[in-house]
Amino acid sequence: MYYAILCYHSEQVVCSWSQEEDDAVLGRLAVVHEQLARDGRLGPVVRLLPTTSATTLRKDSDPPLVLDGPFAETKEQLLGFYVVDCDDLDGALTVARDLARANPGGAYEIRPISIFRPGAVAP
Repeated sequence: MYYAILCYHSEQVVCSWSQEEDDAVLGRLAVVHEQLARDGRLGPVVRLLPTTSATTLRKDSDPPLVLDGPFAETKEQLLGFYVVDCDDLDGALTVARDLARANPGGAYEIRPISIFRPGAVAP
């Protein structure tokens, strides 16, 4: 079964990292990524741009309302996500724990995926 692991953290904290700090975190995460890839369990991995680049489309009006910025102000923002193939929730939690050791702070939300169409991105 595929699981989405949604990565939440304080955008203010993450954006304040020096290039060296960011590179160190990405290097530690790469170790987890490489193992998942070797096991054939790693799907898309996405790091989102800051919420200042976000646009929200509110669907509760006609026509829908387009707003600059994220949908809600929170202490932690959705900064990225993983798609992983795991046998069950325990397997997905193991992956999330490995990611957390590589990148402490924030939170990971784990949710089963009901439909997965990987598609293709044009070069």
